[in-house]
Amino acid sequence: MIETVFSKIIAREIPADIVYESDELLAFHDINPQAPIHILVITKQPIPTLNDLQDQHAQLAGQMLLAARQIAADLGFAASGYRVLINCNQDGGQDVWHLHLHILAGRRMGWPPG
Repeated sequence: MIETVFSKIIAREIPADIVYESDELLAFHDINPQAPIHILVITKQPIPTLNDLQDQHAQLAGQMLLAARQIAADLGFAASGYRVLINCNQDGGQDVWHLHLHILAGRRMGWPPG
């Protein structure tokens, strides 16, 4: 598996502002935020892209969404709303080859995303 900035964060080789952790997931503030609140939820298991998810990862994928919901509630922006986004591969805007989702909040989101 290719080492990424996320694998280094999981190994605590790079610091991060962590807001959530479980046995399977880690969530932290993005260092290049695209909204006033921008949190990344990453798998601790090294899965490169959404395309690499397998049937056996169904529970993990669900845990990512439940973690997003919990983070929104814990940080106080669930009621006002937020966006959850997964980029996949180059044309999808993925730039770290480690499965992760973005939680964007703190402002009204437009469509289509820019």
